[in-house]
Amino acid sequence: MTSIPPLGDALDFLRILWGLDHSLQSASKRMESALGVTGPQRMVVRIVGRFPGMSAGRLAEILRIHPSSVTGILKRLDRKGLITRRPDPRDGRRAFLGLTEKGRKIDVGQEGTVEAAIVAALARLDRKAVQTVREVLVDIADVLEQPNRRVAL
Repeated sequence: MTSIPPLGDALDFLRILWGLDHSLQSASKRMESALGVTGPQRMVVRIVGRFPGMSAGRLAEILRIHPSSVTGILKRLDRKGLITRRPDPRDGRRAFLGLTEKGRKIDVGQEGTVEAAIVAALARLDRKAVQTVREVLVDIADVLEQPNRRVAL
């Protein structure tokens, strides 16, 4: 591997994040070929499996993504027969999510998933380091979600 020229903290960190994004996308495509679901789809299955009866809006909050992105994932999971939607009797626009029998088969720890790779990587770190990394990533996401916030370089 060739050495990386000095980029400064921000550019080097961004380089690593973009590399991570690329790796996540590649692993997600491999998962879809091998398991029939992408990384984001499997994450939704895992969360709905842990919290059955949640709404799509709550799922979007947990995932920190726009509700329309969750809608697309849920439509694909519905077409694959992995989730159920039970209408909210008080609000017809809302539905409560659950897993089908087929979905429950996906909702297990599996080798070859993005989740398994994250578990393996986190296992190499002590608890304090994991917490620090989590805090940095949350801080970055918070700043990026505020498009009008100006940060001096």
